[in-house]
Amino acid sequence: MEPGNDTEISEFLLLGLSEKPEQQPLLFGLFLSMYLITVFGNLLLILAVSSDSHLHTPMYFFLANLSFADICFTSTTIPNMLQDIHTQNKVITYEGCITQIYFYLLFASWDAFLLAEMAYDRFVAICHPLHYMVIMNPRLCGLLVLVSWIMSALNSLLQTLMVLRLTFCREVEISHFFCEINQVVRLACSDPFLNDMMMYFATVVLAAAPLAGISYSYSKIVSSILGISSAQGKYKAFSTCASHLLVVSLFYCTSLGVYLSSAVTQNSHASAVASVMYTVVTPMLNPFIYSLRNRDIKGALKRIVSVTVM
Repeated sequence: MEPGNDTEISEFLLLGLSEKPEQQPLLFGLFLSMYLITVFGNLLLILAVSSDSHLHTPMYFFLANLSFADICFTSTTIPNMLQDIHTQNKVITYEGCITQIYFYLLFASWDAFLLAEMAYDRFVAICHPLHYMVIMNPRLCGLLVLVSWIMSALNSLLQTLMVLRLTFCREVEISHFFCEINQVVRLACSDPFLNDMMMYFATVVLAAAPLAGISYSYSKIVSSILGISSAQGKYKAFSTCASHLLVVSLFYCTSLGVYLSSAVTQNSHASAVASVMYTVVTPMLNPFIYSLRNRDIKGALKRIVSVTVM
């Protein structure tokens, strides 16, 4: 690197999903629609859980927290993207980029922890039904959510501080619609070795560990279901896990697919397009997945609608 190429930068340039002017109105309408569906869908789910006393159980407590995390997760990226498209100004300040990295990592890792806690809840409900209310007491549920929040906050804080130590070149373009940490670290002029090691460590602790917990829980759940004699009993037990399994599959398959493909191809634009699946599409689909297959949720939503109409 030639002398004078490093500087204290004040802003980044987000290239977005497309630089073609004719595609901007379509992208704006599409992402605005998805964002509104995500926010209102998850807010309705939270309202249904909080307003119906029949839903004041551990499973729905975790579900309400997941809906809140999904709202915050999409709100860290999509509003800024919509503003960029509307104003045709793709510049994001250095401080804004660092803030976006912090909150993106916070809610992404919290999502992973909550999915693991929901898997544990289903494990206890199916494998230890007689002790369910004793084990999954309000104190434990609150503690699980609090600990996962603290661990997520500490991870995002540490990784953000690691980014602050980097120096960047004068021309800093990010081939993404938000400040994704991998893309930002790649642009550093200084050695990113410690950042890479920290990201790998965080991936193991905050992504692989929850996934291992989910896999273990469901291996025990499947064993218990296979031990049920009646077909109706097997179906009932499996139906309580189907929605959660679908959400886990969407979240992990899309997010792992993005990172594995980006590591192999090094195509930043393709990675940005693929990341829409877990940053936008999955949070949008979660309320539909949980409500369409759940009589209790549908009943609570109907009561909310009837009260609103009256």
